[in-house]
Amino acid sequence: MRAMRVHAGWILLSLLPLLILVMLVAVEVGASGAGIGTLLHAPDVATRNLAWMVIAHIRAPRVVLAAMAGAALGAAGATMQGLFRNPLADPGLIGVSSGAALAASCVIVLGVDMAQSGFLNGWAVPLAGMLGSFLVTLLLYVFATRAGITSVTTVLLAGVAFGAFSGALTGILIFRANDTALRDLTFWTLGSFSGANWERIGLLSPFLVLAGVIATRLAVPLNAMLLGEADAALMGYPVERTKRLAMLGVAASVGPVVAFVGAIGFVGVVVPHLVRLVTGPDHRLVLPGSALLGAILLTAADTIARLVAAPAELPVGIITAALGTPVFVWLLSRIHGADIPS
Repeated sequence: MRAMRVHAGWILLSLLPLLILVMLVAVEVGASGAGIGTLLHAPDVATRNLAWMVIAHIRAPRVVLAAMAGAALGAAGATMQGLFRNPLADPGLIGVSSGAALAASCVIVLGVDMAQSGFLNGWAVPLAGMLGSFLVTLLLYVFATRAGITSVTTVLLAGVAFGAFSGALTGILIFRANDTALRDLTFWTLGSFSGANWERIGLLSPFLVLAGVIATRLAVPLNAMLLGEADAALMGYPVERTKRLAMLGVAASVGPVVAFVGAIGFVGVVVPHLVRLVTGPDHRLVLPGSALLGAILLTAADTIARLVAAPAELPVGIITAALGTPVFVWLLSRIHGADIPS
């Protein structure tokens, strides 16, 4: 067992240079044609300045934001799958995505002029999305907690119900939206990194640092909870505290990410399961592995979204859905096959 863990650890370490490579490629390629080579060997100052502006102020923050979002979604998916003891669980089960989508839709549709006229320097939509994600998650936690005990089953079922209700309200907003708001809302709900800048990265960073600290404290308790809540409690692990920390960590990471870049599907479901196929169920390896692989896949998906229809760009959610759907079906077939007695 120890040899397998060491082997899996080396595989995970190999993901770090792969992430750096993918990020360098993403910075290098683009519709403008300017790249690192242009920056180093530009024939004149004007060309060099243009290349620097494209790389440092457009591509680099976008690549960094994509990596941060992928890491957050991957680690949050691993946390939720460990909490629910279900390899197909998703961060959206606790209402983070639906709450952010509803709040952002309210601003886009009902206050589109306010959101686009410089209100809060263009921060109206992401701030509303962030607030909505935290409020819905808090409401779900309060609803599922009785006498200090949070029912994971109630969280799951109520999360589905809250998500459906939020989706219904969002649908009403879409129905009454004008053409401008409808286009903005459609693009946001499919996910996009087009608005990336260093200021947003700076605001997002503290949330992801908090989520990372929480994740390091969750790894061992989540391993114990794989045996069941009762057995974990008998082993001395604080089960209820683990549930609270897990929901807080997911809300602190996925909520701001969804608020800034929109709803991006499949990363939180597929990535942790792929990592688990290599590492096994040990969350000390699954959590960092999911963060690294999520960063790699989402950075690559955003690069494809920028190039496939250049000079225009596709929403990154289309790319993740196109790549994630066959993998998701394959995972379902594996799970279904494992349930069939031989």
